[in-house]
Amino acid sequence: MSEDSPDGPQKPPDPPQQNARRSGPRGGSLGLGALVGALALYAVYVVGTMARGPYAWSVSFFAVPAAFIPIVLYLAVAIVLAVRRRTSLWGAGLLIGLGAFVLLGGGLCISLLVQARA
Repeated sequence: MSEDSPDGPQKPPDPPQQNARRSGPRGGSLGLGALVGALALYAVYVVGTMARGPYAWSVSFFAVPAAFIPIVLYLAVAIVLAVRRRTSLWGAGLLIGLGAFVLLGGGLCISLLVQARA
């Protein structure tokens, strides 16, 4: 009897060999992406505010959206990097860095507002 007979059970394909080409190495560093992302956002906002003054964005026509343009651009780049297989960890790190920026930046902002009122 041969192995090709229709009466015998067929061997299922080996799953690790099928998934080997789809599960290639993911690129980037999650921790480094989070650190670089949070520091980059702090640099844009803190250094930009210190260099131009606290009300620098309010004198232009785009007073309200001007503060959100860097975050929107950052978010777009982070999503594109997170979707691509080769840079998925780097993009995920950037998204985590955005969360850290919002959490810590919100705390700094509230503390400054509380001190200004007192």
